[in-house]
Amino acid sequence: MDLHRFDRLSETEWRVDAFDGMRVPGVIFATEELIRQMDQKVFDQLINVACLPGIVQGSYAMPDAHWGYGFPIGGVAAFDPDLGGVVSAGGVGFDISCGVRSLRTGLRAEDVQAMKTRLANVLFRRIPAGVGSTGRVHLDTYDLDAMLCGGAQWAVERGYGVKQDLERIEERGCMKGAKPMVVSDHAKNRQRDEMGTLGSGNHYLEVQSVVKVFDAEAASVLGIQEGEVVISIHCGSRGLGHQIGTDFLKDMAIAAVDSGIDLPDRELACAPIHSEIGERYLGAMRGAINCALANRQILTHLLRQAMEEVFPNAELTLIYDVSHNTCKVEEHGVDGRSMRLYVHRKGATRAFGPGHPDLPEALRTIGQPVLIGGTMGTASYILVGTKESEQHSFSSSCHGAGRQMSRHQALKNWQGRQVVDDLGKRGILVRSPSYRGVAEEAPGAYKDVSAVVEAADRAGLSRKVARLEPVITIKG
Repeated sequence: MDLHRFDRLSETEWRVDAFDGMRVPGVIFATEELIRQMDQKVFDQLINVACLPGIVQGSYAMPDAHWGYGFPIGGVAAFDPDLGGVVSAGGVGFDISCGVRSLRTGLRAEDVQAMKTRLANVLFRRIPAGVGSTGRVHLDTYDLDAMLCGGAQWAVERGYGVKQDLERIEERGCMKGAKPMVVSDHAKNRQRDEMGTLGSGNHYLEVQSVVKVFDAEAASVLGIQEGEVVISIHCGSRGLGHQIGTDFLKDMAIAAVDSGIDLPDRELACAPIHSEIGERYLGAMRGAINCALANRQILTHLLRQAMEEVFPNAELTLIYDVSHNTCKVEEHGVDGRSMRLYVHRKGATRAFGPGHPDLPEALRTIGQPVLIGGTMGTASYILVGTKESEQHSFSSSCHGAGRQMSRHQALKNWQGRQVVDDLGKRGILVRSPSYRGVAEEAPGAYKDVSAVVEAADRAGLSRKVARLEPVITIKG
């Protein structure tokens, strides 16, 4: 990316003042090395988002930003409905509410090492993964609509977990305002047999060892220590979320024209928040958020059953569950006044700082956990939100490493079998139904996750708490 287009405000903040139709500045949070690695398309998309009606304060990109559909992945933007603000399906993404959930196990790393192969095999047998994977949960029309309204709360009521889990999930496990009646039959049919499945792509279940604690106080509040084992689940709303994105992009392309919105890129198809299509999309998207929360809750239940088979005394208590790929209504301070905004986070994680009223009381002293997933052979991180991120980026942080190579390019560079063997030599067991999928998600296809996390920490978007390294990866 050409750095000459930016004013460098700090070591990790780069700004483009508004020009040629931009309503607000564009800002990227990254080190110089990371921003040089970004495709020029990230710059173009950052600028295009800044041209949308009703956008407030700035168009933002996180340290893991890369080229996406309409918005950059790692893009954040907030819209005021009273200023003609819009909602954009491309600003949420196709895998609505894809997210990460991490659980404590109470096990030591040496305990797992002694049973590693058996545990890997049990998890692979118990956790459905891969393209078109289906689970044991079949939903009829009534149950499907109930799930779309109830999210993880619906799942817990049906025996998939315990009520205590809900306190450690965004929105306490249920996104209000879902409207199942506006979700297409095609989207619903894609989801009937996909609950409790990882899916494919970059989704995974991973057994991880806590190798370093950076913030002892925050780690203590979260209940994690060096040498212990946690398990993380990364997945989303599966076929339902993808279909909702596809369905509404078509409608929004028409709505933008009918509303007189001059789109700098047709992929930024959007609709006024206060419009029939805008309200329909928000209702459907909230249903997809609940679908993702319910999906991760069912997977947690399956995980607990699998662990019981190998480690009957494992605790498996929730650390937290965070979503990316959402649009949420939040109160934020802008120019000295509180505003009710529709915050799009595409490939970005909410990062409320300490004291925020939406956080569980037990976490208010440290801020919202931010769970950053690695790439099979690389580290993952636990961070927490900061007060500074409220002013910087509407309380948003990065969500992962961010791709630096397309899946097509990755297939040219790696063979899945070789990736599995190489990771095995490093003591990391990988189980996957698809060697092609493993090659597409090879660690080298992604940026350096540690560099991304360091940039987020330095920029004040979130604060490092712990570094995790993979032991077993179940890959979709």
